[in-house]
Amino acid sequence: MAHVHTHHEPEGADLADAAKATLERAGEQWTAMRASVFEALAGFEKPASAYDIADVMSKSQGRRVAANSVYRILDLFVGANLARRVESANAYVANAHPDCMHDCIFLVCDKCGQTTHIDDDRLTGAVRDAARGAGFSPERPVIEVRGRCAACAGN
Repeated sequence: MAHVHTHHEPEGADLADAAKATLERAGEQWTAMRASVFEALAGFEKPASAYDIADVMSKSQGRRVAANSVYRILDLFVGANLARRVESANAYVANAHPDCMHDCIFLVCDKCGQTTHIDDDRLTGAVRDAARGAGFSPERPVIEVRGRCAACAGN
């Protein structure tokens, strides 16, 4: 049986406040640029690339925002658990519970692109154990399951 882990899913300003607090606890500053990147990332319903985020920010700020700057911030966010990287899409999602550490399990819809993050500590623990059994030291397991979401499976 999977370990069920329930979270209160903050949204909007509450999510930004949780992200800010988490980043500051990690010893980093919550700058205006970082806040803008997080706001743009959290505004996407699907995983977003650094280019997607830079485009949204450029339009909202009326000035060009470089994707390289966004990449650096996204890397910081991933390291601080504010964002998760969907490896197969080279894209990112805001972590709805940044104060909680779990390995990533993503369900990625090949039709609409919707990506759902689920937690199953039993499964990811078994992946870590298997890696250690092979003499490998796992640092960041990421499991992606490709298929169709419930909405697209019926179409």
